[in-house]
Amino acid sequence: MLVNEKVAIEHGLKVDEYKKICNLLNRTPNITELGIFSAMWNEHCSYKSSKLHLKKLPTKGKKVIQGPGENAGVIDVEDGDAIVFKVESHNHPSFIEPYQGAATGVGGIMRDVFTMGARPIANLNSIHFGSPQHKKTKNLLRGVVHGIGGYGNCMGIPTIAGQTSFDSSYNGNILVNAMTLGLVKKNKIFYSKAAGLNKPVIYVGSKTGRDGIHGASMASASFDEKIEDKKPTVQVGDPFTEKLLLEACLELMAGDSIISIQDMGAAGLTSSSIEMASKGNLGIEINLDKVPCRESKMTPYEIMLSESQERMLIVLENGKEDIAKKIFDKWNLDFAVIGKTTNSKNIELIFNNEKVANIPINNLVENSPTYDRKWKKSKLPKKNKIKKEVVKKLKIKDVLKKVLSSPNVCSKEWIWQQYDHTVMGDTIQKPGGDSGVVRIHGTNKAVAASIDSSAVYCWAHPLTGGKQVVAESWRNLISVGATPIAITNCLNFGSPEKEENMGEFVECVQGIGEASEYLKFPVVSGNVSFYNQTKDVGIKPTPTIGGVGLIKDYNKMITMNFKENDNLVLILGKTEGHIDQSLFARTILDEKNGPPPEVNLFNEKNNGESLLNLIDKNLIKSAHDISLGGILTAIAKMCIKGDKGIKLKRSKNLINEIEYFFSEDQGRYIIEINPKDLKEVTKILNKNSVHHEEIGVIIDKELIINEKTKVTIDELKSYNTNWLTNYMSK
Repeated sequence: MLVNEKVAIEHGLKVDEYKKICNLLNRTPNITELGIFSAMWNEHCSYKSSKLHLKKLPTKGKKVIQGPGENAGVIDVEDGDAIVFKVESHNHPSFIEPYQGAATGVGGIMRDVFTMGARPIANLNSIHFGSPQHKKTKNLLRGVVHGIGGYGNCMGIPTIAGQTSFDSSYNGNILVNAMTLGLVKKNKIFYSKAAGLNKPVIYVGSKTGRDGIHGASMASASFDEKIEDKKPTVQVGDPFTEKLLLEACLELMAGDSIISIQDMGAAGLTSSSIEMASKGNLGIEINLDKVPCRESKMTPYEIMLSESQERMLIVLENGKEDIAKKIFDKWNLDFAVIGKTTNSKNIELIFNNEKVANIPINNLVENSPTYDRKWKKSKLPKKNKIKKEVVKKLKIKDVLKKVLSSPNVCSKEWIWQQYDHTVMGDTIQKPGGDSGVVRIHGTNKAVAASIDSSAVYCWAHPLTGGKQVVAESWRNLISVGATPIAITNCLNFGSPEKEENMGEFVECVQGIGEASEYLKFPVVSGNVSFYNQTKDVGIKPTPTIGGVGLIKDYNKMITMNFKENDNLVLILGKTEGHIDQSLFARTILDEKNGPPPEVNLFNEKNNGESLLNLIDKNLIKSAHDISLGGILTAIAKMCIKGDKGIKLKRSKNLINEIEYFFSEDQGRYIIEINPKDLKEVTKILNKNSVHHEEIGVIIDKELIINEKTKVTIDELKSYNTNWLTNYMSK
C-alpha cells in the first residue's frame, strides 16, 4: 500500500508530522512503519502536548524508589517492602463498549504493576458518568461496574475503594480510571530497561489477534457521530489468562533469568519493544513470523499494532530460554523467542524472510513531537451574593435530605457490593470509608489508598482545583491514620488543541505540583488522557489523584463510624462559610458560578499532621474529613456508619446555620474523642495553633440539629442509601 499525506492523516498524524517522519527517514515510510510512527507519536503514548508541563511536578522524596518513567511508581514502606502503584485511564474504550473497556482497563493497570515484580494486593477506581437523566448513563454505569468487578474478582484482587460521580459534561465521554497497588521486596523490583547484546527477546501470554488495533490512536482523538465504527478498536479481556500470566511471571521472577520485562499495553508489541530498546540505548530485531497469532494471514502492520490483552515482552539472559519455557508451558501460556537485542539502535522487523520495517529508535522516542501549545489563563470568578431571604426560607432537614440523597453524595453500595473487597483476607477497611486499607500480609503494617477528583472546583478555577484534589487525597489518608507518602495521577481533559482546555490542564498541573511539593506528597506515576470530548463539547477538567500512605501498626487504624455514647465531637479547621461551588449551591440554589473554596496549604499540613499526632497517642475514636456537602453531611455519614446519633451544640460561629453546616471550606475534619481526653487534645491542638471547636456529644439513634430539628438515624439511612439502588432497578 502506498503511503501519502491522506493515509497519514487517517492514522491521526498531522501533515507536518508526516513530513517530519519522511525527513527523519530520508524516505517515505511503508504502511507498517507509518503505523508504528502513528502509535508512538500519538498523544496517548508520546505525551507530546503534556510532557513540557509534567516535568515541573515534584517526583522525588525520601520514600520514593522509582518515580515517573517506568511502568508504575515505587515507594518504600519499610522492612524491605515496597509498594508499586499507578492509575490509568480507559475512557474512550469504556464509552464505546463499557464492559470490555472497563475490564481491560483493570487488566492493563494490573499488568503495569506485576511487570515490576509486585503481586497486586488492591484495586481502586474513579468512574464518572453523564447526567442520571441521560439515556445512556444507566447502561454505561451497569456495564462499567460489571466490567471492573468481572475482571478484578476473577483475578482474586480486592477492590478496596473508589469514587463515582455524575455530571452532564460526561454525557458524551465517560471516564474510567483504574488504579492498582502491588507488594514487592525492594531487592526484587524489575524494570523495563533492556541490556546486553544478542539477548533473546521473548513473547509470552495470549496469542495476538486483531482486537484493539488503533486503540491508542483512538484514545488520542475526539469522538464524532461515527463512534459505533470504533468498536473494533476496543480490546477483549480474559482475566483467567491474566491470572495464569501473573503467576507464571512471578515464578520466573523468583529466579535470575530476566533482564527486563514490559507489558504489551497501549500500542501493543510496538510500544513495548521500542520502550525497552530506547531505555537500554539498544536496537531490537523481531521476526514477526514467530509471534503467536490466533487469526490467519495477519499482516506485520496488524501484528505490531494489535492491543490483544494478557501479553508480555521479556528480555532474557542467554541460556535461560528452556527454564523460562518450562514455566510458561506449565501455566499453559504461549512462549516464543521472537527476536534479539542488537547494537543497531533500530527496530528491525522481519516477515516472510524480508525486512518489512527499519526505523531508528530515537526517531520514534527522542525525536517524537513536543508541543508548547497556546493556553488561556483562568481568572478567579467573582463571589456570588447569596440571597439571604432565599436561605432563610430553607429548612435544614429538607436541605440535608436533598444533599444526602443527591447522586454524588449518596451511598455507592450498589456498586461496591459487586466487587470482591475481602479476597486475599487482608482488607481491613472496606469501600465506603475515607480510604481503603489492606494489611501487608503477615505483619502489623497496613497500606491505605484513596482515589479522588473534583471536576467542579477544577472547572471553576483550575489552579485552586488542582491543589484541592491533592489536599483531599491527603486528608482521606490521614482520616484513617495513615501517613501520606506519594500520589499517582490520571489527568482527564478535553482537546489540548483548544486554548481553554490546554489552560485548564496547565493550571491544574501547576496546582497539583504546588500542593504535592508543599505537603511532601510527590507524584511517582501517572497518565494523561486528552481528547475527552464529543465533537466540540469537552468534559470538565478532571484530574484524578490516587494517594497511598502507611499505617505502621494497623491496630491504630481509624474508621469514620461514631463509636460510643457521651463521647465528644470536635471540628478541626476553621469554617468561613464558603458556599460557592458547593454541593449546596448547585443542588439547592441551582447556582453554578463562583470560585471554589480557597486551599491554605499551611493549614492542610498543620491540621493533618496534628490529627496524625492525636491518632498516634490513641486519643481519637473516629475521624472523617469534611468535603462534599460540608459539616452536616460529614456528621450524618458518621451517624449512619456507626448507627449512632449526635446532639449538636449551637456554634459560636457568626455565620448563619445553613452556611455553617453546608459550606465546603477546606482543611477540616470531624473527630470523636473520649471526654476524659478533652484537656490533652485541646492542649495539643492549641500548641499547634489548630483552630477547633466542640460541636456535639454522641447519643442514641437521633441527629439533633437544634431544638426544632431532629432526624432519626433510620431516616438518614433512607435518604442516603436508596437513590442509586432505586435508580438502577427502574
